[in-house]
Amino acid sequence: MAITDTDSRYSPQPLASGNAELIAETRRYRLKNFLLGKPLVSEDLGHERLSKPVALGVLASDCLSSSAYGTEQMLTQMVPYIGLAAFSLLVPLTVAIIGVLFFVTLSYLDLIGVYTKSGGSYVVSRDNFGHRIALIAAVALLIDYTVTVAVQTSAGTAALTSAFPAMTPYTVPITVGVVLLLLYGNLRGIREAGTLFAIPAYLFILALSTVIVVGFIKKLTGTLDHLPIPAHHLLVDHQLGHSSNGMLYGLAFIGLLRAFANGGSSLTGLEAIADGVASFRNPTGKNARVVMIWMSSTLAFLVLGTTMLATWTHALPFAAGTPTVVSQEVKAVLGDQGFSHMLFLAVQFCTMLILYTGGNTSFNGFPFLANFVAGDRFLPRQMMKRGHRLAFSNGIVVLASVSLTLVLVFQARVNGLVALYAIGVFTGFLMAGAGMTARHLNLREGRWKWGVVINGFAALLSGSVVIIFAFAKFFEGAWIIVVVGPALYYFLVRLNKQYVAEEAMLEEAEIVETKTKELPDHLVVVLVDEFDVAAIRALKYAHVIAESPGAIRAIHYRIDVRRAHELEEAWVGSSVTAIDLEIFECQDRRIDRAIVEMVTKVTADGRTECTLVLPRRAFTSRLQRVLHDRTADRIAEAVSLIPHVNATIVPFAVSARRSAERRFGNKRPNELPEEPNAPQKLRYADLALAERSVGTVHIEDAQWRSQVKLAGRVSSVKIHSGAAGSRGTVAELSDGTGSITLIFSGRTIAGIQPGTRIVVEGTVGSEGNHKSILNPDFEIVSGPGDEDA
Repeated sequence: MAITDTDSRYSPQPLASGNAELIAETRRYRLKNFLLGKPLVSEDLGHERLSKPVALGVLASDCLSSSAYGTEQMLTQMVPYIGLAAFSLLVPLTVAIIGVLFFVTLSYLDLIGVYTKSGGSYVVSRDNFGHRIALIAAVALLIDYTVTVAVQTSAGTAALTSAFPAMTPYTVPITVGVVLLLLYGNLRGIREAGTLFAIPAYLFILALSTVIVVGFIKKLTGTLDHLPIPAHHLLVDHQLGHSSNGMLYGLAFIGLLRAFANGGSSLTGLEAIADGVASFRNPTGKNARVVMIWMSSTLAFLVLGTTMLATWTHALPFAAGTPTVVSQEVKAVLGDQGFSHMLFLAVQFCTMLILYTGGNTSFNGFPFLANFVAGDRFLPRQMMKRGHRLAFSNGIVVLASVSLTLVLVFQARVNGLVALYAIGVFTGFLMAGAGMTARHLNLREGRWKWGVVINGFAALLSGSVVIIFAFAKFFEGAWIIVVVGPALYYFLVRLNKQYVAEEAMLEEAEIVETKTKELPDHLVVVLVDEFDVAAIRALKYAHVIAESPGAIRAIHYRIDVRRAHELEEAWVGSSVTAIDLEIFECQDRRIDRAIVEMVTKVTADGRTECTLVLPRRAFTSRLQRVLHDRTADRIAEAVSLIPHVNATIVPFAVSARRSAERRFGNKRPNELPEEPNAPQKLRYADLALAERSVGTVHIEDAQWRSQVKLAGRVSSVKIHSGAAGSRGTVAELSDGTGSITLIFSGRTIAGIQPGTRIVVEGTVGSEGNHKSILNPDFEIVSGPGDEDA
């Protein structure tokens, strides 16, 4: 059987509707489609696993890009104390930071070998310490992801303005624009897995490595000179010392600690491989560990290389954050005239690109972490909701909002933002190392003693950096994290207690409701405010659900005498219903209170179940919503606590119907333009189905009592209640031309789920007015979203 990309027979189809106004999409939804693209279906979550070279570019951009500002951040802390003498201590500090990198890398290599599905520090801490301790890692990572966006985009803009100084006054607007662009792109469903995202990382590695190698050659040949010292008022400090006697100038110990802590920002993003281990090709653990070694080795080379160049060229940090130290190094090595200037611009472009790309990695990490934490009931469940394009839209919006706030507050200056940075980063390292240490101590398997030493020492080093940063940078902005961290932790715990309490109440209520007997009598009460189309619909609905007209009461609570009199006249002159209208006084005008008293009396006999039918006019425009109250909702909320009383709201949207009439006139539903909810390009699972569809017919061509072979996609499955006392599976099969009911009596078919591709054969019968096949022979071709079928 031949099948083409344009054949939509096996693709998910839009559901038919009997009302034109229901098919018509709102302006808001059409605008969302225009801005974000057509919605994706859940099966589009499947993604290609990453090879090692692609994974390095995709997952390492955040980590490798930090080499563009790590050296500069150390200098910003030492230059104010000893000026040019800072360069005599720059290399030793960098070596110490690379030492931390070495042990943290060993810790993560051990971690990746165990956690081959998801190895983030939150997951590791949760498995080994429990949820409460794991929340420390969650808080640290949530803060880290947020600050990462602000730091990376600000650093990217600094790289841009270093190439084009005239753009410096527009640093904040440019950075805000980039964050908004990342927000928009991720709401559209940008996937981190893809060769496109690996390109900036490799361009940056190539560009900066070239600068480092050329710089080393020039240093060996004696052609690499010191840069001229700029005007003092442009630098981070105005008192420059001399490099010959650095320690004699009394570098304060606190300044050295600050420099070491700031330099730790070079290790940000190191956890990305562990977080994304499940995206690697098999064997996932082995491939992830190889890429981890590649990334750490490349980072060590880039950081040490930029540090050596800074030492040799005396590139000083500017108070404005631009030109950056790296950009000055590039000019010193490559020159700034003619073709050399073009090379300089190319290096700056690569640096800007990887920094912005590094900021984008948080838009993948933060929403998924928030989803995990929300799944454990420590964050609002809205964080688990996938949006229009299958991204965790709420998490993306929260991340962008907080990041934009940081960019505006700190005016997109990396120097200020770094004070918020390393605490979250190294707390994550600390929790990952401590979690693996606890695991080895508990299991004592294999080379567990070696694991304890490596992970314990990595946790100790990471914890030391956290303490150093918290004290040394407290008054420079770290106090914000010191205050916000515990507050956020308390918020998560408090939220969890609320969810647990609600679940306990629901379980208790479920037990009570299960034991409650059905009452013999059913009374339907229709509340009538005006005799309009909404009230008429409510009355008609009451006749449908009531056992007899005698079980219906129509009640009006009189607040306005004139309106009550108009209602009486309209009621008497109407032939819509034969139900009598009862008018009650409501002296204090508290209708909800009066209704609560009424239904309480009605159900006081212990025999009566009461359904309150509330007509409500639904309004589509915001102006209409402001002009009208929400009385029906308030009443429904008020009676919700009364046993055996149920509230049913019957809405009627007049404006929506008129809008639909204006748009479509007298067109029938099948004449309306379709807006498919899924792309028409066939998936692997559909192709596999097509291969097994030889000899099948379209469902629309299946005739009653004929033996047919059909192929399609299960669109729905009926689950039998345990109280029904029956077993079996009832599924709806669709192929784009029609649908048919499959009935498997007396047996449950576990593999048949919504989205399952299946081939069936049997005799066509009928279930009601719908085609059906009883106990067909079947072959399950693929499960929902099975791209490897």
